[in-house]
Amino acid sequence: MTMPFTPEREDFAASVADFCRRECGAREQRDALTDNGRHQHNSWLYQKMADLGWVGAGLPSEFGGSDAGMVDVCLFLETTARGMAPISGFTTSTIVAGAYQRFGSPEQRKLVLGGVAGGEVAAIAMSEPEAGSDVGALSCRAERWGDHWVINGQKTWCSNAHIANSILLVARTSSDKDKHSGLTMFHVPADVDGLRIHGIDTMGGREVNDLYFTDCELPDDAVVGQVDGAWGQLMAGLNLERLVLAAVMLGTAQRAFDDTVAYISERRQFGRPVGSFQAIRHRIADLATEIECCRLLVYRVAELVDENPDRMLPKEASMAKLKVTETAKRVALEGMQMMGGYGYATEYDMERHVRGTLISTVYGGTSEIQRDIIGKTYGL
Repeated sequence: MTMPFTPEREDFAASVADFCRRECGAREQRDALTDNGRHQHNSWLYQKMADLGWVGAGLPSEFGGSDAGMVDVCLFLETTARGMAPISGFTTSTIVAGAYQRFGSPEQRKLVLGGVAGGEVAAIAMSEPEAGSDVGALSCRAERWGDHWVINGQKTWCSNAHIANSILLVARTSSDKDKHSGLTMFHVPADVDGLRIHGIDTMGGREVNDLYFTDCELPDDAVVGQVDGAWGQLMAGLNLERLVLAAVMLGTAQRAFDDTVAYISERRQFGRPVGSFQAIRHRIADLATEIECCRLLVYRVAELVDENPDRMLPKEASMAKLKVTETAKRVALEGMQMMGGYGYATEYDMERHVRGTLISTVYGGTSEIQRDIIGKTYGL
């Protein structure tokens, strides 16, 4: 730990790190928990963390959380990612919980926030085959019929839907000239009739899904927030989403760096450790500096969020997401290069780091989108 955290936060991070070392510190343990890397979430391990009160860190105590702030959530995310704990469901659950905390009805908050704090997983469905970065172009339709809504359409790239208890759906409820004004959020139980979840095979195993809605009926009280108000609700949650993703990749970058240093310190060529060569030492120095810059940025933005949770931070949050994901990708690719053929072999974790960091610059808003947002904050 290099940040000036309070003793309580230092102890919290140490406890989480120790848990990860004991429960999933060995490659054999992680393989057993993830079916040799095919799955990114282990419910048994996640429930153990929930029983310790960790997965509800950022939630109100009235729903089983600990009333902690974003600094604590980021600390948990960084530490578990560094420990390679297979709990991908926490990321989407935290993002979804933030939306319900802001806009959900009392009943919805009790159901979802209480469930998340207790170890349930939540997912969010926004992207569609023809609406990725341009979320406002989505066409999955929700129509009101009497006292209920009927959903028809497709969603794609929905992370963790296959392990979720509920899904926060963004659907079109009107077709105004302004494409952003006709969107609405819905609470969707994952086992509702009319919803089919189909996994998408990727380099990272089973994590994302296609969702098919066919005459899927939802009660009127399934609306989260205001009808036709989802765009503003989504914008209000961007700080949380981008910061969560940045914190995960901060931990992944640090783990890839740790693994690289461990390897080049032991691997010998030309009669000495590979890491003793100046070319390698300088690479390590550059990567270490970049990671530390990322850490300072992540926790600075987290502090700003804690100071005023309602404040919009489009520039700062996008900077964190952009900088950390691009740095994590660089660290993993450089680590693979420095490890040579072994960096490419499945015997080592580096190839997993590469797969995980490559996609991080795409989901949650691509690096190009983040740059565009940052540029607009300067009036460009």
